Amino acid sequence: MDDEDRPRPMGDAASRLAAEDLAPYSQAELGERIALLEAEIARVRAHRDKTADHMAAANALFSKSGS
Repeated sequence: MDDEDRPRPMGDAASRLAAEDLAPYSQAELGERIALLEAEIARVRAHRDKTADHMAAANALFSKSGS
C-alpha cells in the first residue's frame, strides 16, 4: 500500500509542535528550532505557489477559449 493510500493521522505536525512545552530548550536550541520552522514555512510556501501555478496552467488549457 502506498503512503498516499493511507489515511492521514489525526492532527497535524504544527498542532503537535504548538502544544509542546518549550521550557526545557536552551536559547541555542530555540534558535535552531526557529530556523527549522522558517525553512519549513518556505518549503510549504514554495509548494503552495507551485500547485497554484499548475492549477492556473490547467485552467488556462481547459478553459473555453471561444467564450
